[in-house]
Amino acid sequence: YIFSLKIFLKTMKTNRFLLLVSSLFIIGCAHKSGHNKQGFSQEERGVISQQSTMQKSGTKVTDDNQGRVKMDGSEIFSKYNTAVFMVFTSDGYNMYQGSGFFIDNSGLAVSNYHVFQNTSIGEEGIKLTGSNDIYKVSEILQRSEKEDFILFRVNITNTNYIPIARCKPNVGEKVFAIGSPRGLENTFSSGEISQWRDRNLMQISALIDHGSSGGALINEYGEAIGITSGSFYDGSQANLNYAWSIDVIKPYINFK
Repeated sequence: YIFSLKIFLKTMKTNRFLLLVSSLFIIGCAHKSGHNKQGFSQEERGVISQQSTMQKSGTKVTDDNQGRVKMDGSEIFSKYNTAVFMVFTSDGYNMYQGSGFFIDNSGLAVSNYHVFQNTSIGEEGIKLTGSNDIYKVSEILQRSEKEDFILFRVNITNTNYIPIARCKPNVGEKVFAIGSPRGLENTFSSGEISQWRDRNLMQISALIDHGSSGGALINEYGEAIGITSGSFYDGSQANLNYAWSIDVIKPYINFK
């Protein structure tokens, strides 16, 4: 994953950033060596081991009084594929890849904190699906290492976006994930909510991998319910993946 600063800056200046993207397609790394979140510290594991019950506000609202319509996986992907993008960051020496998604049509987006952690602000590249253009992060609005999210704005407007869910999903509900594991752009997977491990931390069976970090977790109604983040135990074959609830960003946006 080592890229020299000279090559990186030259690539950015000559608008050949996509050549680096194509090489990362093969070696795709999302969780960053040395400061990634492939698991949890002993202290964090102590927190998640204490399973908490969902709040009453997380009770699922029926279709009748919400007027919502369920969609199947192909409909979800067709509608929101272009709302999810690849994120490329650099610390000046190394290049990293993750995912992110828009939550409004004016470039407001979210990803994981660890995708941006210890990287150089201003050297990020946002690659939209189906486009060869690279966009920049124009503003960091809020971030949290504890809940592993970053809220930012990209210098683009009229973007496709995923509306935010009003309610937390229940265990057993079907979910869909879109992200770019190992640099495989906008890979789709599905699964269920396996358990809530803390107030805003959910265990999911949807498949994710390095590069999926910061991607969208979507419910059957086409609403963003979470930010895909990683695995509880890296290398496990038991689909012990996790995502942070989209609720972690609600205090910082105009959510009604």
